[in-house]
Amino acid sequence: MPEPLRVVIADDQALLRGSFRLLVDSEPDMTVVGEAATGAEAVEVVQAARPDVVLMDVRMPGMDGIAATRLLTERMPSARVLILTMFDLDAHVFDALRAGAAGFLLKDTRPADLCAAIRVVASGEALLAPAVTRRLIAEFARTTGSRPALSRELDVLTPRETEVLTLIAHGLSNTELAERLHLSLATVKTYIGRLLAKLRARDRAQLVVLAYETGLVTASGGRSAGPR
Repeated sequence: MPEPLRVVIADDQALLRGSFRLLVDSEPDMTVVGEAATGAEAVEVVQAARPDVVLMDVRMPGMDGIAATRLLTERMPSARVLILTMFDLDAHVFDALRAGAAGFLLKDTRPADLCAAIRVVASGEALLAPAVTRRLIAEFARTTGSRPALSRELDVLTPRETEVLTLIAHGLSNTELAERLHLSLATVKTYIGRLLAKLRARDRAQLVVLAYETGLVTASGGRSAGPR
């Protein structure tokens, strides 16, 4: 029987930490190995406990969740951080992706969905639902003010790889990609692996960041028509 997934919970609200702990520990395939009330504590706890997944609140006193995520992913490239967020309050979701977060989870998500999200992130996938992606687009548009020029960084991609990257940036899952492009799941995973290697991205979340930062996908939701 495989070892249970090791989870660290970082949130400044003790009640929420306790609720998350009860939920995670109730699952037979995962266990909480540490808690933190600040970003600085989260960095210390994660480095000591070496968890598979970190549930990280964005807003914490002192060092916030974004800064903690950035520090952790620099020191521990294998760290998988799942950001806990309330979108109506948090205006820096895109910054968290830049910092290396593997995905996002609403604090009021259903218990079963939270546990499923932990498993998805632990498996190496990124958790980026279409609703999350739309907010990322809006935030990127607000902070950049105008569409970036289409970067030549993407010249290494084939037309098909570019198409896959565009759809990933719009929030499609592997299953949705397979259906849209009439490919097998194995082929979709192969394309994603090539994208990660060619663009030197750590995961799917960073592919989304690159798609917007290079101008491949615009804030209006379309694909840039600029020359490559």
